[in-house]
Amino acid sequence: MLFYHTKLHCYIVVELKSGKFEPSYLGQLEFYLTAVDKNLKQPADHPTIGLLLCKEANNLVVEYALKTKTNPMGVSKYTLSQNALPLELKNNIPSPQEFAQLLETIED
Repeated sequence: MLFYHTKLHCYIVVELKSGKFEPSYLGQLEFYLTAVDKNLKQPADHPTIGLLLCKEANNLVVEYALKTKTNPMGVSKYTLSQNALPLELKNNIPSPQEFAQLLETIED
């Protein structure tokens, strides 16, 4: 996913991985950062930031993998659970079934 942060004046590349963190993922993320910097970034923009989201990550492995990287990158874990949402958000976000029904009405 590619975003532009208007206050930081930079692009943000977010990559989502469905499994455990692998150090090689950072090489792929660096490729994306370079492509954005070479093709989209303007002279007034700050360097592109990379964020790698993995289902599992060993903090020590992540630390070693990021140690020599010069691009601004970060790695974080994510969880998929509606139970993790605060109640006030849970009531405002449609369930997967409700979302699927909404998409069907849009397609018609």
